[in-house]
Parts: sequence; C-alpha cells; structure tokens
Amino acid sequence: MGSHRRLAPTGFDRGTVAAVGLLSVAAAVLGAVPATASPHDDRRTEVDRLHTEAEQATEAYNKADARTEALRAEIDAAQDSIARQQARINTLRDGLGSLAGAQYRSGGVDPALALLLSADPDDYLDKASVLDRITTHQAGELRELEGAMRDLAQDRAEAGEKLTELEKSRKAVAAHKKTVERKLAEARRLLNSLPDDERAAYDRGSRSGRTGLAAGTDPAVPGDAAPASGRAAAAVAAARSALGKPYVWGANGPTGFDCSGLTQWSYAQAGIGLPRTSQAQSGAGQRVSLDQAQPGDLVAYRDDASHIGMYVGNGQVIHAPYPGAPVRYDPVGMMPVSSVTRV
Repeated sequence: MGSHRRLAPTGFDRGTVAAVGLLSVAAAVLGAVPATASPHDDRRTEVDRLHTEAEQATEAYNKADARTEALRAEIDAAQDSIARQQARINTLRDGLGSLAGAQYRSGGVDPALALLLSADPDDYLDKASVLDRITTHQAGELRELEGAMRDLAQDRAEAGEKLTELEKSRKAVAAHKKTVERKLAEARRLLNSLPDDERAAYDRGSRSGRTGLAAGTDPAVPGDAAPASGRAAAAVAAARSALGKPYVWGANGPTGFDCSGLTQWSYAQAGIGLPRTSQAQSGAGQRVSLDQAQPGDLVAYRDDASHIGMYVGNGQVIHAPYPGAPVRYDPVGMMPVSSVTRV
C-alpha cells in the first residue's frame, strides 16, 4: 500500500483539506491563476460555483425522486392489501347474512311448541344442537368481521397519509428539477461567453486545475493496490466501461450518469445495491482513511458529500464530473475529501 500512502495521506487532516479547498477555488480548472488574473477568471469561478450548486440540487432531486418511487411501491402494495381485505369483508358479510337468515327461520318457532309438534324428538334435539353451533360460529364471524373492518380502516388511513407524502415528494422533485435546470442554464450562458479556446480548455480541465486522464487511459493501478473484494473489482471494471459516457443529471446509466448514478450503476453490475444519493452512499459501508483507499472504495467530496467518485488506484478516481464533462479519471484530491467508504 506504499503508493497509497503517498496520496494525500492527510485527506482527513483539516489543514490539508482546507489547503486543497483553497487550491480548488484559487486555481481555475485550466491551471493556476497567474499573478494578473484574466477578466474571464471570475466567470470560470462562477461556472464552478454554479456546477457545484447544481450538483447539490441534483442529489436533493435524486433523494426526493427515490422517495417518490418508494412511496409509489408502498401505495400500490397498500391498495392491493385494501382490495383483498375488502373482498374478505364482503365474504364475511355474505356469510353472516346467510347465518342470520337461517337462525331467524330456525328460531321463529317457539322451541317448546316445536318439540311438541316434532314427530321425532331426537331429530329436534339434533337440530337444536346444530342451531347452537351456528350461533357460536356466527359470533366468531362477527368478531372476525369487526377486526377486519378495523384493519381496513387503519390501512386506508395509512394509505391516505402516504398519498399526501407522495404529493409533497412530487412537488419537491419538481422544485429541485427547476433549481438544477436554472443553475445549469446560467452556467452554460457563462461558458458560452468565454472565448472558444478557453471554453474548450475548461471542458478538458479537471476541478483540481489539473488535466484529467483521457477516457482510454488506464492509470496503471499498482500491483499492491488490489481491490478489497471480487465485487469491488467488478464494480471498478463496470466504472471503467462507462468512461467517456456523458454526464446527465438525474441519470444512473447505462448511457449517461450523474456522480452517484455512476457509482450506483457500477456496483449494481457487481450485484450490490447502493442507495441513490451520494450522501447515503457515503454511509453504505465501512469508513477507511484516504491513505488506506483501495480500488472500488467510494470517495465522497465536500462537507455535505454532494459529490462522489470511485477510487481506482494510483491516486485516481473515476467519476461523472459535471455537465459537459464525460465520465473520466481525475486526481483523488481534486476537491476536499469528506470520507472514503469501503462497500
């Protein structure tokens, strides 16, 4: 793990993290800002800020969208259960109606008179015994019906609450979507205001101010930097297969990805289900220090873990950076690291 210990081993050291953060802001994605800043530097910095805020809104959108999907599934299951319970109640009511009719017909004659008129007292006694059993059974059916109706009322109330929550979640999804679209539109406007050569250089540059490796380039993972498990190796292979695919906000593959969509999709190819958001993914395993990172570990960035990538060795992560930048390799220290998680 010697090579790992040369990678920003103080990834969780506050001083180093602060320094990395300052470098990320002070260095335009094209490289270090010269002593006399270009008039376009402010616009590039503003584009970075807008992309960061759009990514935070994207993760909020992903969270609301995942909750919406879960609520839809819960409501569908509740509605199926309610339909089954209603059918059972209808059956119980039909049965009770038949029993009540039989009791009325059998009990309409005074028992003493029925005994006097009976040609076969033994037969009368048998019928009376059956009537007693029917009455006991009917009481049990009534109790069962009452319980079923209580359960149905409770399930209907819970389904109503879920429907209310679903509507709130849908509104949250729509609000986050508008926020993302507004910030991305502003970022595009600023980028389009840059000269062509600077705009092209921005698209090639990484957030750390260093140029990311090309999609077809392998960072030559050292031999002692083996993945933590076979599934981690499969996830790394899946992430590599996505190199060059476009960043699409809210997407989790296979033709486009946002940051957490890429890591979720990659681990899904390895048979492991990850949560949808970068924040939830950062807590979906065992935390390790940056100098212990192994290929397949998830690296979350910023204090709010609003960006995430997959460590692949040799100081590199694969990630979906931002709109206009395809899935690619970048230095693990491109932004302040908030956590490293081994799935």
